[in-house]
Amino acid sequence: MLKNWDDRRDFYIGKDTKEAIDFAVEHWIHSAARAIQQRGRFVVALSGGSTPRAIYQILSKNKEIDWGKVWFFFSDERAVPPEHPDSNYKMWLESGFKYLPIPSSHIFRMEGESEIEKHAKDYEKIIENTLDKHLFDLVMLGLGEDGHTASLFPKTKALEAKGSLVVANYLPEKNTWRMSFTFDCINNSRASVIYALGKTKQMIVPQVLDAAIDSPFPASRIGTTTSKCLWILDKDAAQLIENPE
Repeated sequence: MLKNWDDRRDFYIGKDTKEAIDFAVEHWIHSAARAIQQRGRFVVALSGGSTPRAIYQILSKNKEIDWGKVWFFFSDERAVPPEHPDSNYKMWLESGFKYLPIPSSHIFRMEGESEIEKHAKDYEKIIENTLDKHLFDLVMLGLGEDGHTASLFPKTKALEAKGSLVVANYLPEKNTWRMSFTFDCINNSRASVIYALGKTKQMIVPQVLDAAIDSPFPASRIGTTTSKCLWILDKDAAQLIENPE
């Protein structure tokens, strides 16, 4: 059952990881069907990580989705080429999507392997020229144990980006660059979803949900009163939430 956390966020808790992933898949399919029915296409921003991989593996076997009407973007990417093991694009493709009849013109990879600042601006232009003012029908996101989401890490410059949709974000602690959607991009889209599963997330989940919107945890800033964020959790990740009922 979907529950309300506050005026910016709803949440769902699966009794185990499988139930949470099954719900995430159903939510994705429902979002796609509704967008295609209402607007003729479903525009989704993909995420990396183990949970999205599990979702993709199930989705890629679905024969009922009109894949020719789904447009794929990415909410963030590492500074690696598309064949690199750490590439979110490679992970998505090899989860089964390379076998589906998706027009190449509907797939928009983030080019993070070179000139990442230039390519971030190019990606922003693609979004502006391809989508309407509501941007994405669904933005898929994860949650780091430090409270980051997409590649919006604590204490990085991207957190202060204003008026931009996509930025190149340098991560001093990791000595690397990432390309990432900004808060403006995520929160101006129709909907977003944060997946947080497993015991490793049980400490950070309540901290982010209970935090003020301008907290040190970037994920606390996701969701607005007009574009709510759905949190999909399993029992392990939600274990320390007070009064989840």
